[in-house]
Amino acid sequence: MRSSLRLWPLHWTWLLALILLFCAVCAPLLAPYDPQTGVLSERLMPPFWLPGGEYAHLLGTDVLGRDILSRLLFGARISLLVAIMSVLLAGLVGSVVGVAAGYLGGWVDTLLMRIVDLAISLPMILIALLVGVLVGPSLSNIVVIIGLMLWSLFARMARNETLRVKTYPYVDLARTAGCPGWRIALEHLLPNIAGPLIVLATLQTGTVIIMESALSFLGVGVPPPTPAWGSMIADGRSYVLSAWWICIFPGLAILITVMTANLLGDRFAASLDRARESIRS
Repeated sequence: MRSSLRLWPLHWTWLLALILLFCAVCAPLLAPYDPQTGVLSERLMPPFWLPGGEYAHLLGTDVLGRDILSRLLFGARISLLVAIMSVLLAGLVGSVVGVAAGYLGGWVDTLLMRIVDLAISLPMILIALLVGVLVGPSLSNIVVIIGLMLWSLFARMARNETLRVKTYPYVDLARTAGCPGWRIALEHLLPNIAGPLIVLATLQTGTVIIMESALSFLGVGVPPPTPAWGSMIADGRSYVLSAWWICIFPGLAILITVMTANLLGDRFAASLDRARESIRS
């Protein structure tokens, strides 16, 4: 799978990523209409290239007459915001736990890793769905829920990398010089394990987008009328045959975004592998 992904040109990957980021950041400037306001007289209008479509609504409208293009652009903001914040939260918690387990070792390592094993074994989407139902749908809740579902992956990666890095001579020299453990972790361990964690964060971005879309589709994600790709698909599931554009376009947006995140993660992983091979040689 990785070798096939590397066939995709690097400049196209970065171009896709920049386009998605630009659309998300500049959504208020790019969107032709308010994504939460519709005109019932223009409901279920098809895309402009189909009979009955108009250039005023390039991708058509939904059942409430809201512009699909505008909702896609604002939905990109929600998906990328949730992805970035959730991955940052998961990376922060997981890195602290993993570095502590790998550096301290002993019973601390055993205890923390058993907690990590338990967290990894839990079905993430089901737990997120249950917690989302209990605490209610909101943007902040979905960020915390998804972040706490993914921290164990970062903890396992950080622990493995810490076990590798802490055997290096400069860590022994810092310990011999009397540096406290927290300073060794911040100045010597974290900078040298950041590469694999960045690769993992990039790869998990696509997972977070899928989870957020699934939760929004099930009604426990970002609450309406805020546009989210998952809720847009849910709105159009009853009109798949008569108004396919309501759910097809947000589905394509999810596909392209997740593919771009995976391609970037693969590129970062390839760069990290080449750097390690050059160091060994």
